[in-house]
Amino acid sequence: MVKLKKLVLVSLLLSFTATAMAPSRASLIILRSGPEKPYQKLIHAIGIVETECDTLSYNPQEKATGYFQIRPVRLEDFNKRTGSHYTMKDLFNYKISEKIFLYYARQVGPYDPEKIARRWNGSGRKTYYYWNRVKKYL
Repeated sequence: MVKLKKLVLVSLLLSFTATAMAPSRASLIILRSGPEKPYQKLIHAIGIVETECDTLSYNPQEKATGYFQIRPVRLEDFNKRTGSHYTMKDLFNYKISEKIFLYYARQVGPYDPEKIARRWNGSGRKTYYYWNRVKKYL
């Protein structure tokens, strides 16, 4: 009986050490991941502040259109810089509006959301107020 207990104990120890040993070869496991989206939180925060994430929003006073409330002067500048031919009606399409937003955001880079948000809003002191509103949703 003692011999059997020793045999069981030895076999348990051997199986444990065999599984606890490092693999004989170095290995690396790469998990599939989606694309990096460094602007996503900022996009969402700006969407909340601008339109409560409404892609069909329109401000007749400023003629600002879509999710990001893009004004005609911004669209004209984008079209001129990129050779695009988007119209104000196109800005109701979220993907087109996002493309325009990202064009300007990437000029600043993903590491300064305050600068991106303030530049997106315009210039001057009111942009600090705008940034404080956006910051709440980040």
